[in-house]
Amino acid sequence: MEEKEMKRALKERASREPEKYYPVGVLQEEGFVRKRCRVCGQHFWTRDPEREVCGEPECSGGYQFIGKEDNATEKMDFIEVWKRFSEMFDRMGYTPIKRYPTIARWNPTTEFTLASITDFQPYVVTGEVKPPANPLVVPQTCLRFNDVDNVGITGRHFTGFVMIGQHAFTPKDEYRQEDYFRDIYRWLTEGMGVKPEEIIFHEDAWAGGGNFGPSMEFFSRGLEIGNQVYMMHRREGEELKELNIKVLDMGMGQERPAWFTLGTETAYEAVFPPVVRKLKEITGLEGRSEVFSQFLPFSGLLNVDEIEDEEGMWRRVAGRMGVDVKLLKEEVAPRAAMYSVADHTRALLFALVDGGLPSNTGGGYNLRMIYRRAMDFIEAYGWDLDLGDVVQWHAEYLKPQYPEMLEGIDEVLEILEHERKKYYQMKEKTRRIIERLKGRRLTEEEMVELYDSHGITPQALLSSGVIERVPPDFFKRVAERHEGRGVSRVKTQKEVLYNLEGVSPTEILYYDDYSLIEFKGRIVWMEGEVVALDRTAFYPTSGGQMHDKGWMDDVEVVEVFRQGSVVLHRLRGRLKKGVGEVVDCRIDWDRRKQLAQHHTSTHIINGVARERFGNHIWQAGAEKTTEKARLDITHYESLSREDLEALERRANEVVEEAIPVESMLLPRDEAERRFGFRLYQGGAVPGEVLRVVKIGELDVEACGGTHLKNTSEAEIIKITGTKKIQDGVVRIEFVAGRRARELAQEEERVLSEVMGALGVGEVGETPSSAERLFKTWKRLRKLKGSAGALFRMEGEERGEMLRKIDKDLREIKEALKHYPGEGRVEIKDVKHWEGSRILHETAEVFSVQTSHLLKTVKRFIGESREMVEVIEKMLERAG
Repeated sequence: MEEKEMKRALKERASREPEKYYPVGVLQEEGFVRKRCRVCGQHFWTRDPEREVCGEPECSGGYQFIGKEDNATEKMDFIEVWKRFSEMFDRMGYTPIKRYPTIARWNPTTEFTLASITDFQPYVVTGEVKPPANPLVVPQTCLRFNDVDNVGITGRHFTGFVMIGQHAFTPKDEYRQEDYFRDIYRWLTEGMGVKPEEIIFHEDAWAGGGNFGPSMEFFSRGLEIGNQVYMMHRREGEELKELNIKVLDMGMGQERPAWFTLGTETAYEAVFPPVVRKLKEITGLEGRSEVFSQFLPFSGLLNVDEIEDEEGMWRRVAGRMGVDVKLLKEEVAPRAAMYSVADHTRALLFALVDGGLPSNTGGGYNLRMIYRRAMDFIEAYGWDLDLGDVVQWHAEYLKPQYPEMLEGIDEVLEILEHERKKYYQMKEKTRRIIERLKGRRLTEEEMVELYDSHGITPQALLSSGVIERVPPDFFKRVAERHEGRGVSRVKTQKEVLYNLEGVSPTEILYYDDYSLIEFKGRIVWMEGEVVALDRTAFYPTSGGQMHDKGWMDDVEVVEVFRQGSVVLHRLRGRLKKGVGEVVDCRIDWDRRKQLAQHHTSTHIINGVARERFGNHIWQAGAEKTTEKARLDITHYESLSREDLEALERRANEVVEEAIPVESMLLPRDEAERRFGFRLYQGGAVPGEVLRVVKIGELDVEACGGTHLKNTSEAEIIKITGTKKIQDGVVRIEFVAGRRARELAQEEERVLSEVMGALGVGEVGETPSSAERLFKTWKRLRKLKGSAGALFRMEGEERGEMLRKIDKDLREIKEALKHYPGEGRVEIKDVKHWEGSRILHETAEVFSVQTSHLLKTVKRFIGESREMVEVIEKMLERAG
């Protein structure tokens, strides 16, 4: 059975026994009666026994609160809503907590935080991990892209919004549904000051993440203010089973009480008032439009998710208003565009401050989509508007509630400027494609494909006459294409499955001391050459790190991998012992040390990259082998040679600082409380207990790998290359320890011989000497051409040219004496990264790799000398 069908079945069951599923006692206490909507059939509760329709705007005739002064006795703008809500619920025994990031790296089921309950999925909801407080309230920033086409039209939709969550996680026998409901009812009537007779409660059901529960939606004057879910069941096959931990999940958009209590034209005036004021002034839309004002009560009817015939609904609304539908759209469109700019910029601010990046894949695609949609509106209407300014206005307004928005504004502006350049580059490229499309009839799917593959927006097709209308759900379709298409990470888990029923989890010995390489273990399971022990210090392939090798008794261990919580060892041959017997184990120390050096160096480079580039740097993937390592980071542009040199220099400073590498096992809630969500560099980590690896103040991550005890044990880190592997993700390749020493020694040898060939005594003189050689070589080629032209000259002209060439040649011969072409120079007191920088700078003179530099220098010296001899012979013949 589909989730929707199970949800519908639960709702039908609950409607037959409302007292079992809903807080009927409190509702009756407060004078509410149960009714059924004559339009949609929805069961609802109201104080008005004569009422025949529910609270949905489609059933009740649209919004009835816009422009009204008596919606509520308390008037609150957006910031004031959370302030009053949190203070009131604090007095009622709830703990207000800080928001979680908008990028949900702790949650394996989603890229973005979609609702306040996302903060606690999956581990708190299942009871594996304690919540940060219980009960609690939270002002959670959220992102959703399925409503992007509604933004600006309905007056209430946002891509970035704040969901105030009221949550409790309790054993089933302690669940206090009626108390939770009484608390939210008190907020509506006392906190907001809504008259009880103006409130309508809907009976509904909710489903998500395999969990189900009844819910109560609360409406007033056509607006849904929030929804209180009572999570009671989990899905097991085709049945619903009662949860051991029952969850209260009330979600209320912080935007809704502000809009409702103030009664503004749209939610946007109440939610970001200074931003909308400035936008209206800049766009020229500050004047009152009678048509638009008439439209507002009906705007909620144009939710594209809930209507099949969008054009028909526009005609119906225009008819009820008594205006021409074309005029109506012309009045609504620019205002919807302005509101979309306001919404999209705030959503981008939420995401970018929390480490999101616009890109061509996954969640980053949706961020780029709303950025370009906002830019398209600005371009289409010719507004003199900079999105960076709008983001700054948002950050300033949000400062009392979210000071981190203003603190991170510089980095956000830098990313947006990069996006602006990309936007105009994209527009230039797409012009030619649009020209070729003229005269064709495009299907809606082809339009989506053009946007997805080439960035051609529907507005560009519309203004060019290629299409006549934009599908109402166009951007929703685009967003759905990229759900779940996040950055791919290295898969290092063995996927062979063995029957391990009854085998206890393996005790891990390598967490505390990577230098532990000899131990004893008892065999608890065997199948052929695959063995499980009760305890092991062998590291299994995982987290991008390759496995250890070694010996079990005298049999070689060639592979180590996990299956669930059991570590399995594959041997090259069979043991002579059986289950229950003890074996002596020894790990290959050289391999273990090299892997640990590469793994700790990965954390070091990640930390210094964040220092250099900003908080948008996150690990997008990594791999550590004995030969080399790589780290993929989220970054919006390729790394320059200067960037690599700075990263390598700083990484080696960290090595020289000899910072202790701390490893600790912590309950997940404590780890998150102490270190925040930077822990989840490699993505979501399962389990109630996290192993945390901390390098001073530089880096802290949840990580199960083998690590050094001190950064000095990395010895040396050498960055060997970089490349952009996809939009928004850059790869850094490097080596550490023995492999880095070998590379450094090789680079020093090459630099020493290059210096010998160039005849320089100081390392810093090498690039300039190479530059002079290159210029000399070019000058000789030109001189050779001039010498060839002598034979076409006569008289004084020929004589003058002869003298000039002869003079230049003598100067060049003298200069070439300074290039021995062979030899070595001893390099002293030069840091390896400085020598590496000089070597690469010298190689860039000739546009070659460092491995080819010595051969190239010798070739240029040799060719220069040969050209001198050739020119001398030409001069003899010409003289």
